[in-house]
Amino acid sequence: MINFKKYKVEEIKSNDSDFPDILRRMKNPVKRLRFRGKWDSKIFENSIAIVGSRRSTRYGADILDKFIPSLVGNKLTVVSGFMYGIDTLAHKKTIESGGMTIAVLGSGLDICTPPENERLYMEIIENNGLVISEYEDDFKSTVWSFPQRNRIVVGLSNRGVLVVEAGLKSGSLITARIANEVGRDVYAVPGSIFSKTSSGCNQLICELKANLVTTPEDILHLPHQYSEENQLKLFENVTPQEKEILDILNREPSSIDEIARESGKSAYEISGTLTIMGLKNIVEEDGGKFGVCKL
Repeated sequence: MINFKKYKVEEIKSNDSDFPDILRRMKNPVKRLRFRGKWDSKIFENSIAIVGSRRSTRYGADILDKFIPSLVGNKLTVVSGFMYGIDTLAHKKTIESGGMTIAVLGSGLDICTPPENERLYMEIIENNGLVISEYEDDFKSTVWSFPQRNRIVVGLSNRGVLVVEAGLKSGSLITARIANEVGRDVYAVPGSIFSKTSSGCNQLICELKANLVTTPEDILHLPHQYSEENQLKLFENVTPQEKEILDILNREPSSIDEIARESGKSAYEISGTLTIMGLKNIVEEDGGKFGVCKL
């Protein structure tokens, strides 16, 4: 009999030392995570999110067959959202390949959504993975809880987000947008111009919001935009005012006026500081909004 509830539910809060720091700094910060499995922050040190359409095709499954064994072979943990289609296939293929996978639910931990994934729920835990949710254990998923959980999928994936298949209105594009906002790499696999399930991926590539990838080596060998170690080295000698601005920009890109309002400083003062920070390659401006340089 399948009984995933036999595994103990535990909790980690934002003030715990092992809590992922990026989740504290997001526009909508995560205050706690409830989980089943063994929490080990090391599994997040080399992790990638794989997301895609709930109406996956044979093409999507073939992509996963090609990519996941190599990613797992390079010790990457695979993070996904546990739903139908690409999410489910990504979790299953990772386990089949001997890897670890993390499922981030849009429901509470006692509500398996979709119910057909009860066995997969247990297999993830039994293969040293984690099943995670920020909601109460008996919380039933809603139309807003899935987009909200996407920020956790992004935050737990320091090697970025791979979009396998996605329509133009896919939730995967929300995940890609969040990744862009916080400086995570985004990768997209191109598809036929006649395929609705590839239209979102093709759009991400055309708008330069994702790296085009056709092999796992493209991901493994591309330079990464985001590195916490590199960011920390770059920001070691910032002034207190620069640090205050960085704290604001780490939450979301902002205009001079927005930074001034939040910091209580004048727009003139903020403008001068941002000019210096730009010369130091600490911040960059795009469309009137300033953001932290992506390394």
